[in-house]
Amino acid sequence: RVEELEKPAKTPENSSTPPSKAPKGNKNGKKNGKKKKRRRRKGRPGQGRPLHPDPDRTVDAHVSTCPHCQADLAASEQKPHAVYDRIELPPVRPDVTRVRLHGGRCPQCGRLVMARPPPGLERGSPFGASIVTLAFYLHYAQAISLERLRALFREVFQLTISEGALVNLFRRARPRFQAQTAALRKRLRTSRMICSDETSARVEGRTWWEWVFVGDEVVLHEVAPTRGKRVPQEVLAGARPAIWVADLFGSQQGHGERMQVCLAHQMRDVRYALEAGDTIFAPGMKAFLERAFRLGQKRERVQDRTLARHRRDMLRRLDALLELEPTQADGLRLRQRYRKVREQLLVFLSEREVPPTNNVSERALRPSTIFRKVTNGFRAEWGAELYGAVRSGIATGRLHGLSALGSLR
Repeated sequence: RVEELEKPAKTPENSSTPPSKAPKGNKNGKKNGKKKKRRRRKGRPGQGRPLHPDPDRTVDAHVSTCPHCQADLAASEQKPHAVYDRIELPPVRPDVTRVRLHGGRCPQCGRLVMARPPPGLERGSPFGASIVTLAFYLHYAQAISLERLRALFREVFQLTISEGALVNLFRRARPRFQAQTAALRKRLRTSRMICSDETSARVEGRTWWEWVFVGDEVVLHEVAPTRGKRVPQEVLAGARPAIWVADLFGSQQGHGERMQVCLAHQMRDVRYALEAGDTIFAPGMKAFLERAFRLGQKRERVQDRTLARHRRDMLRRLDALLELEPTQADGLRLRQRYRKVREQLLVFLSEREVPPTNNVSERALRPSTIFRKVTNGFRAEWGAELYGAVRSGIATGRLHGLSALGSLR
């Protein structure tokens, strides 16, 4: 117990601890007991908001008399000396279409007949596609909870809609997202490279897991009750990408022909070994990873022959490190790990499109982490499934230059 308690604390800098769990210090703005002076930021002439290319109206103001000598000034002889925009939002209110279906009794057969509703105005929910799209956008893309969303619709858009109506609205749109997710899953299986990661989710008061799979042209989110290998196996359905980018978690292993280990995760583990007291293996491994990051940044500017030479040099450096004999437990653990995954550390130096880190997957999961903290999870399994489908559509749309609202539309 003494040895365990003397180990350094796990922080976001030396482990996979999320930044939200790091202790936050208080900024007092003082240095050596004195209040630090703030440097006034210099203005930049000529920098400002660009004028709108198509204003709704233009107001011209002219000078009628000179304010100095009171002489009359002709408007035709004046030209603009200052031009600026004043922007306002128009009052927002619902656009309501009332449909009245007329009918009567047939004079020949005596039956009661009624007119058919016009296309797009059939009976059912009173809320049209624009309201459905906006509700999806505010709830799933901006992480606004149902209670706050109800208040926003009432106070901003002058539209009364209950939380139950919002839930029913999401449920009715669910089949469209299910069909889209099935198509995205098929496209994902044709990707040459897939980056994957997972984070926790709360469903019906239990811990589930949200998986993300970032392919060449597709991003797929899957919310599942397990963190095991079964999830990526079901998603891939026998497909095997050429490159799999992930951390060294067991469920992420064995899904691709080759695997690129996320070096950012390894750098954090190496920092922890340094703080824990390893002075033999961790310092050299830290320098090795820093050099790998630098090569990853400049590889686009070097030729294939030079890049291959860098890879051979890095492998020689790694082999020399693996021959060291650390005495500290964390150093021994890291050396044993890298002996097993030696071939998975430098794939990015032979495949230019492969990233050295799995940052793209972590960025894809960040909105889900915010959503989980704001809404505290899902009350039903179908809600978790729908969330994964919506996030898949939004993230895939962004890969193709669409905004979140544009993807939902």
